[in-house]
Amino acid sequence: MRIHCEPLRLRTAAPIEIIDISDQVRQVFASHPIKNGQVTITSAHTTAFLALNEREPELQRDMLDFLRGLAPPDSGYRHDRNPVDGRPNTHSHLIGLFMNASETILVADGKLLLGEWQSIFFVELDGPRQEREFRVQVSGVI
Repeated sequence: MRIHCEPLRLRTAAPIEIIDISDQVRQVFASHPIKNGQVTITSAHTTAFLALNEREPELQRDMLDFLRGLAPPDSGYRHDRNPVDGRPNTHSHLIGLFMNASETILVADGKLLLGEWQSIFFVELDGPRQEREFRVQVSGVI
């Protein structure tokens, strides 16, 4: 069994942002190829998550509108009265209750088994941030 875990970083530019990280994940997989196993991507944050979904501009705009509407900022949340890091970000944590901190993609015959329309997204809910981290772990047999 072969296991490799690699941290990757990115910068976010908006309060809520959906960033396609499919190419970065594919690059890690290409550097540490396996025949059968899995690739797991994890977010290192409580206000940034991962999702598998379709990359289509109008759908991505709909996704952003949907996320913004789930828990509007400045709604009098208790956590915002005395935020731990000075950021009134309760809305980000609340939206995160419906999201995944990790995604796993199966690998068979040396190929990532993503669906035809699937892309891998890093979803920022508390941006902009100078640095965010996600980890890509490739595990399986050669």
